[in-house]
Amino acid sequence: MTGSATEPLAARMRPETIDEVVGQEHILGEGRLLRRVIEADRLTNVILYGPPGCGKTTLAEVIAKTTKRNFVRLSGVVSGVADIRRICDRARNELGGEGTILFIDEIHRFNKSQQDVLLPYVEDGTVVLIGATTHNPSFFINTPLTSRSLVFELHALSPEAVAKLLERALKDERRGYGRIPSAFDADACEFLSTICDGDARHALTALEIAMRTTPPESDGLVHLTLAVIQECVQRRQVRYDKKEDGHYDTISAFIKSIRGSDPDAAIYWLAKMLTAGEDLRFIARRLVISASEDIGNADPRGISVAVAAMQACEFVGMPECQLNLAQATTYLASAPKSNASCMAISEAMADVESGAVQPVPEHLKNKHVKAIGSGKVTEYKYPHSFANHYVEQEYLGIPKQYYRPTDQGYEATIAKRLEFLKS
Repeated sequence: MTGSATEPLAARMRPETIDEVVGQEHILGEGRLLRRVIEADRLTNVILYGPPGCGKTTLAEVIAKTTKRNFVRLSGVVSGVADIRRICDRARNELGGEGTILFIDEIHRFNKSQQDVLLPYVEDGTVVLIGATTHNPSFFINTPLTSRSLVFELHALSPEAVAKLLERALKDERRGYGRIPSAFDADACEFLSTICDGDARHALTALEIAMRTTPPESDGLVHLTLAVIQECVQRRQVRYDKKEDGHYDTISAFIKSIRGSDPDAAIYWLAKMLTAGEDLRFIARRLVISASEDIGNADPRGISVAVAAMQACEFVGMPECQLNLAQATTYLASAPKSNASCMAISEAMADVESGAVQPVPEHLKNKHVKAIGSGKVTEYKYPHSFANHYVEQEYLGIPKQYYRPTDQGYEATIAKRLEFLKS
């Protein structure tokens, strides 16, 4: 193996060319913008945004090697203004040479004034900036920097992509464990590829621990079983097939527990899905649906709580966003329930789809559009001009009741108001 004896496997296995980069086809595939920019050596300032272990640092180093430029690295955690000035001043003295790429890892850790120091060097081309961040650049990086940069969002690696990296590490004789005879069970590979949540560094670190701590069997083979991998990552496998019954049965139990007002059962099914690595967006979408389908106007705040949890998943990510999902889950499960608004739209849709489409009454039409014909039409009555901001008039053209509010939660108040207005 090449590299320092203490260099982690994840560092040794970093791709050296664009073609070795796994995943991110949406920006690195043939003909995609970032690939074209790199291959043509027309690199401009770039902000790479994505979750941990998706390849931001790796991509920055590949870019540097591909373009043959000087590559200088800073960290937003430990570097300061003096480091920025020192590197940029040196790069300015070397202008006319190969050029300098300044890679700043965790650039969101720089405060506004530190980011402002970069501006003149970025603006006059002294350095080409590549910033990496796990935080949304729109919120954490100054607008003058983002406006001078191409912003690329990297995605968490798919289980298939992670599995490919693991297999490469076991076969690579120069950087990986190709010189050590090994067997990697399919269920162990699948488990590790899934449980790492798209974080290649996490997966490769677990593989390295397994290879270093598992003694060879009598035939000299290092056998990586599911039990070995589970021990290395300190997590057990949950029976949960995302493509089959485990996936659908669990989400069904989750939603039915919320509908049945059992927060304890709902939080358990949520924990199972999170442990199994379920897609956070999938869980959040179902919460938003349930907020209208099962709670509705019995607690109108439910939809706000669910949407806020969905946004938190995008903004915070795991593991912290499990707290946001737990809050939304227990709130919705504990809230009063009503499906009256859900039934109302179902009935109305059925009427429209059956062909019973009602014409818009003349007095409700756009007053700026001249109606065809000269017949006298009923004038529209402006509700705010009447007592209680209400006046009786025809809005549909036929007698029909779709919305039947229940006596649950806030919907009871709605029911009383509608009854009062129509009395």
